[in-house]
Amino acid sequence: MHKSGFINIIGKPNVGKSTLMNSLLGEKMSIITSKPQTTRHRILGIYNDDDTQIVFSDTPGLIEDPSYGMHESMNRFAYSSFEDADVLLFVMDLFEDYEGDEKVIQLLRKSDVPKYLIINKIDLDKGDKLTTLKSKWADILSFDKVFEISALNKIGLEELMTSILSELKEGPAYYPKDQLSDKSVRFFVSEIVRECILTQYKQEVPYSCEVIIDEYKDSEKNGKPFAHIYGTIYVSRKTQKGIIIGKAGSAIKKLGTDSRMKIEEFVGHPVFVQMNVKVREGWRDDDRQLKHFGY
Repeated sequence: MHKSGFINIIGKPNVGKSTLMNSLLGEKMSIITSKPQTTRHRILGIYNDDDTQIVFSDTPGLIEDPSYGMHESMNRFAYSSFEDADVLLFVMDLFEDYEGDEKVIQLLRKSDVPKYLIINKIDLDKGDKLTTLKSKWADILSFDKVFEISALNKIGLEELMTSILSELKEGPAYYPKDQLSDKSVRFFVSEIVRECILTQYKQEVPYSCEVIIDEYKDSEKNGKPFAHIYGTIYVSRKTQKGIIIGKAGSAIKKLGTDSRMKIEEFVGHPVFVQMNVKVREGWRDDDRQLKHFGY
């Protein structure tokens, strides 16, 4: 008998949702940085064995007060995870604060699928934060199960995975068994470049960038796999273009080197990467541009 199910991961920005999915899969499906709002799209990561398929869904962090049209689109991705879940994993860390009247809590109360409270980053608990948090949540919302984990250090994940497997019902494989995600290689390459932008640049600049891979061409070099990758980094203002490029092109050169190394690790062979920078004024509030960028 084959079992399958959709396990959807929700929560605020920067609580470790992407790290959790990557750790459960043993593969890097979602980019990770210490900055909030790193994840912008809903990304599926697929776990397969002979008798099981688990489709994990990593969603953008829920933004209580969206500032841009892009944020509203990210929230739509996040809230859509309530519609097709077989199990909901509500992730928070020791430092998150909820009142109990937030929209996500209201939706959780209405949901009739199994709900797990996942308290992440327990390795950072230096006092009695964990005990206080569990007591508070017992009054806010009734969860089917509570798990205390460190997604980064892989603490508590085996018990979580065992419980998820126990929730699965008889069902088909929704995706081919050799498929790891619903996203293309181009998408992951663009995300790797964006991860490097988030790491390298400061303040508002990384949040004003969108990366599109215009061409990904597989070839051979010295009889071995090789790829030529050409992409565009879109920014919101002309001043940001100068910051991305840097003095005499130094910043974009560093970005290209860092991106190339991470992309090569991801695809498993050498690549050539060339990124251009273009200005799209106010793209985060432009419906046409947002649609073009996949929002």
